[in-house]
Amino acid sequence: MMNTIKDLHKTLIQRKRPEDVAQMIQELLGDQLSPEEKIILKKASKGSLKNVFFGYTSMMQEFATAIGAEKQIKKAIEIFDLNIKRKIDYNDIDQIELFIKDISPLINKEFGANNFLGDRLNKHQRKEKGLDISKRRYNKKWRLLKRLEKKLLAYSKEIKKIEFQKIGKHGLSHTLSFEEFKKDINTACFIAYYNTRCNLRSVFTNTSQERSFDEISNMLLNRCKEIDSETNVFNRFKKQVISKTKNQTNWWAISHIYTSKEVLQHLSDKEKGKLLGKWTSILQEIAEFLEKIWIKSDINRETMIVSRGNDSTTWNNTANAWNKARDNWMNIIYALGMDDILNEVCFGKVLRLMAADVAAWHFSSGGNLDPNTEVWNKIPLPWEVFQGKEKCNKELVVKYCKKAGLDPNKSGWIAPKTHKIVKFKPTPELVHGVVVSNPYLATMLKKQKYFSGKKVHFLSR
Repeated sequence: MMNTIKDLHKTLIQRKRPEDVAQMIQELLGDQLSPEEKIILKKASKGSLKNVFFGYTSMMQEFATAIGAEKQIKKAIEIFDLNIKRKIDYNDIDQIELFIKDISPLINKEFGANNFLGDRLNKHQRKEKGLDISKRRYNKKWRLLKRLEKKLLAYSKEIKKIEFQKIGKHGLSHTLSFEEFKKDINTACFIAYYNTRCNLRSVFTNTSQERSFDEISNMLLNRCKEIDSETNVFNRFKKQVISKTKNQTNWWAISHIYTSKEVLQHLSDKEKGKLLGKWTSILQEIAEFLEKIWIKSDINRETMIVSRGNDSTTWNNTANAWNKARDNWMNIIYALGMDDILNEVCFGKVLRLMAADVAAWHFSSGGNLDPNTEVWNKIPLPWEVFQGKEKCNKELVVKYCKKAGLDPNKSGWIAPKTHKIVKFKPTPELVHGVVVSNPYLATMLKKQKYFSGKKVHFLSR
């Protein structure tokens, strides 16, 4: 059983299909599930790769990973002829930076001084510093260190992008240690399954996306709340009963992915405060990153429709992270009874960029610009609020929501969102968001760059 829980824990950093995680949960819980719970869970587990003949999916099962500085560090060791005795973690930002700072003095280079014309030493300066090497040799080492620093910056940025992508999908569940995760089996099952639902990819559509909290998520959460669904012999009436067994639910762990009112009420004020501090710090970090993307991209704020040169993938992933962090921050504010703080500061949502073809499809089918865009256009940008350049409070947000014809509470601008329970739907095979019926066909279409917006490479005859 312990190995299975470990496998379940590994899915928190993966992108497994809900069907496959449901199968793992079914094997893990076994006879602990009631007959009705088995029926609900089987809606997903029957579609697992384990239960499908020639089970295969074209969908990536992992999040992207940033490539460390192994290649660059090994080359530096070779060029500088170093004898490094300590083990270096090529994927650790701090160790990469320490390595650069340790070897930079060997050619009297300062960390961060990378101007080719102004920061290099000339012949006389090298002689004064005791560097008895040729200009060619010196330049080679100097350029190598410059590339290492550039790699460090790029690697740090990539790690941050991937981290924000994960946060935008499932909050902080990927940060849960195995020790925390394994404390309660029902908690672990809910977190693992709901995590996969949150990780579902967006579908190319002009309607809303599939909601994460489905009937299976609800059933697994009810097990954490010790609520069972019982059906009478005529299968006509359903009732919920409270189990008499002692509750071992790890609500702290659940709050890393699901911060509803019913979850947060089980946390102490100290735990809520800890979460609030964590999410506030994350919001600030995301705001800083959003500003950098905003400066580099000529985003049309009025329409939020993608145009050439926009890094829509990074913007949308980071916007998702902001909105997820903001939702959690808002939930905790209300749970602590601190919603008066919104009279001073009320962070707005960040809108995603919409693909031009999706926008055209939406308009051609009678749709209009999302009214949330109008609110987004009027309120200060997140980084402006954090930097103290602009003020954004509840009164301001309510004002522009009403002008846009939105209910500020129901639309989630000034209050926690409500979660609706949806029916489970099989996970579709997607090629750049387009649903494809067969996973093998999907793989072929991906290779030929169909639906990618790029030139299609037709299959040779």
